Amino acid sequence: MLQTLDLFCGAGGLSLGFHQTGKFKTVLAVDNDLSATKTFSKNFSAKVACENIETWLEKARVPTVDVVIGGPPCQGFSSLNRMNGYDNRRSLWVHFFECILASHASAFLMENVPQLLKSQEFQEFRELAENAGFSVFFSVLDAANFGTPQRRKRAIVIGHRTPPSNWSAFPLPTHSSPEILDSGLPNWLTVEDAISDLPRNPVGTDIDGQTKLGLHFGRTPREISKRRYRMVPPGGNRFDLMKNAPEITPDCWLRRPTGRTDVFGRLWWKKPSVTIRTEFFKPEKGRYLHPEEHRAITHREAARLMGFPDDFRFEGSKTQVAQQIGNAVPPPLAHALGLQLASGL
Repeated sequence: MLQTLDLFCGAGGLSLGFHQTGKFKTVLAVDNDLSATKTFSKNFSAKVACENIETWLEKARVPTVDVVIGGPPCQGFSSLNRMNGYDNRRSLWVHFFECILASHASAFLMENVPQLLKSQEFQEFRELAENAGFSVFFSVLDAANFGTPQRRKRAIVIGHRTPPSNWSAFPLPTHSSPEILDSGLPNWLTVEDAISDLPRNPVGTDIDGQTKLGLHFGRTPREISKRRYRMVPPGGNRFDLMKNAPEITPDCWLRRPTGRTDVFGRLWWKKPSVTIRTEFFKPEKGRYLHPEEHRAITHREAARLMGFPDDFRFEGSKTQVAQQIGNAVPPPLAHALGLQLASGL
């Protein structure tokens, strides 16, 4: 069994996918989010440290492992923050690299937003890794191509000290867009595949993950919000609200007759979900309305769209659990990456 160190582990989506291969076992996970580390502890037997990585490194002994995995916080590289100047979260890759060296790992896998690959920080990281003896491979993968019912493009960086000849660092897709004819692969999984069997009305506020329907709850919207939801047809968005009911449309939207088409949008039954972010329970943040019901998707629906099984147990408040779901690496993508990495070790 290959041993892994999971840094910036969050709820454990990356470790879950690796564990599902039957070839990896996480021995230690580190994150500074208390609720996320509680979730990790609920689902894995690994030791978990809840600390800032720089503080943890000052006093901890980094274990010897085969592989270091993790996703240094991506907000610093996100296009959503490109106008905010330098973000010190961008430098956390330095500590990630320190752990790779201290662990004597044979390989590493780092996940982040695609913008990472265009950054100066990535160029510095790549140069240091290559100087340390790693062959570095990088690509942008869409989770939908690997069995996740969600379009989610992520940068994947893999380092290997002694990669086998003719070994490919990245897995071949297991699923394909229905627009690609004769691919020989199953079509992308859809929202319908993921959530259509769940009750249309949220059934409770259980967030301990012990029952099939745990997390299947939503907000209690205001009456005006309910009226707005009803104005959005299947596949529609805020522009339908603006056209059908301008009298109940927020003024800020009326003043912006153009812009993103996902805001206040409905998911489509026959397509994968859009990228699930941390505030998926707020329709004003994106295309997070249920395909037919007049409500936002529930936490359970979001977890399924991310690829988490129903028996994965989340800890924390509703907002904290939503952050854990939205920040996770989709387990089906992690599973495909784990299988491919194991084949090279």
